[in-house]
Order: sequence, then structure tokens, then C-alpha cells
Amino acid sequence: QVQLVESGGGSVQPGGSLRLSCTASGSIFGILGMGWYRQSPGKERDLVARIANDGSANYADSVKGRFTISRDNAKSTVYLQMDNLKHEDTAVYYCNADHKDRFHILNTYWGQGTQVTVSS
Repeated sequence: QVQLVESGGGSVQPGGSLRLSCTASGSIFGILGMGWYRQSPGKERDLVARIANDGSANYADSVKGRFTISRDNAKSTVYLQMDNLKHEDTAVYYCNADHKDRFHILNTYWGQGTQVTVSS
């Protein structure tokens, strides 16, 4: 079992920055990719950024050049640096981790979600 604890959400003006953190605990040895997703009212939860154990990353087109995902494996923590925030970035952001146990069963774990609000 994996537990994910998030921090760093808040309210910011357009053009501002926030840094989200998510720390995993529990059965961390089987964690594969980790990432960030977001969901705004009336919309589906969509990928923001994802990073594998080897550091390879992919981003949603809407955040490329503005957001950076990083990972500290020693601390079992994934970060999302969000720069030049826009109104459309307003959403609940969820940390995600894919985990495969010793029996090769894949489970997906989610953080509790943290609100990011971008407004003037």
C-alpha cells in the first residue's frame, strides 16, 4: 500500500508561481511512474505531467514550457513547479503513483487533492 501526501497548493495571481510537493510512503519500492493530474468543475481529471523512475517526463500541451515535474527518489517525493500560471490552470491537483506489488498486481494511488486557484 502507498500513501501520498501533498502540499503547496494555494491562491496566486496570473503570472505567479506555485510549487506542489507529494511524498510517498509505504510500499515505495514498487512505485513506477508518478505524476500530477488536475480536475476543474464539470471536467474530467486530466494529466498534467508524469515522470518515470529514470527521470523521463511528459507534459500536457497546455503546460509545456511553464510547468516542470521533478522527482527526488531518495525522499520518495515528486514536485511540480508551476510558473506563469494562468486562469485556466485553476483546478484541484492530484498526485498520482502507479505501483506494482510482488504479485505483479498494478494499483493506482491518489493523493487527497490540493486546490490551485489563479485569479486577479
